[in-house]
Amino acid sequence: MNIAIIGTGNVGGALATNWSKKGHSIFLGVQNLEKFKGIALLSNPNTKALPVREAVSQADVLLIATPPTAIFEILGQLGEVSGKVIIDATNSVRQAPDPYKTVYHCLADKTSAEVVKCFNTTGFENMLDPVYQGVGIDMFMAGDSEKAKSVATQLALDAGFGSCIDFGKSDKVELLEKFALSWINLAIMQGQGRGIAFKLLRR
Repeated sequence: MNIAIIGTGNVGGALATNWSKKGHSIFLGVQNLEKFKGIALLSNPNTKALPVREAVSQADVLLIATPPTAIFEILGQLGEVSGKVIIDATNSVRQAPDPYKTVYHCLADKTSAEVVKCFNTTGFENMLDPVYQGVGIDMFMAGDSEKAKSVATQLALDAGFGSCIDFGKSDKVELLEKFALSWINLAIMQGQGRGIAFKLLRR
């Protein structure tokens, strides 16, 4: 797949690294190429840094991994995204993109893209290495677009996750963000450490 990543911090960088190793073409959408702090990501295979609009134009899939309130500035730089898949990997735990409850809801309202919430429920360390004792941990997703969910599932598997579990439609997006807060609570507030993850078990 051709994937544009907007937000090349810990989460975006980890996913860019794993997806590039799987042969996906990665276009890092960068505001200012001269001040790009993720220069080390360019040592990954199949990876280029481009202005945001150019990165988006070359991609079929977009990952948004920025602070939630940055979405309004980003929207003006995306260009045409009709029919593209946008993966919202943000969390509005501390600050929502007012008047929207989440970035997902903003994207669903302001674009005609296929939107899905995914890659938001665990720490970046687990994005970079989602395998515990030989077993891939689970990723989770929510949204109304089956096309976007299919893409998110494939990319979760390509990143090394064991599965991508469907939390439901858009009415479950906020619940999925609270699920992320549950990981934050255990890992940080309760002192369990960032080396923990969720796995759905069945009998």
